[in-house]
Amino acid sequence: LKNTASVLDKEGRAVTAAFIRGAEETWKLARLIGAKKAILKERSPSCGVTQICRGEETIAGEGVTCFLLRTNGIHVQGME
Repeated sequence: LKNTASVLDKEGRAVTAAFIRGAEETWKLARLIGAKKAILKERSPSCGVTQICRGEETIAGEGVTCFLLRTNGIHVQGME
């Protein structure tokens, strides 16, 4: 969303655009229902709140959907 990272599938193909579209659809739904909080799955490239997976390793980071929700005022909480 800030063009500072990319999402790659297991074969190394860029799938960033698909993840951004998914995040945008999630934001639209959150806005539609008036969501104030989202509980998201840690280590997901979309939903990671404090951790995401890069290949086989877990690193500190924030997923695409998490970033979009948080920067638009939704309180995000990670779950295992």
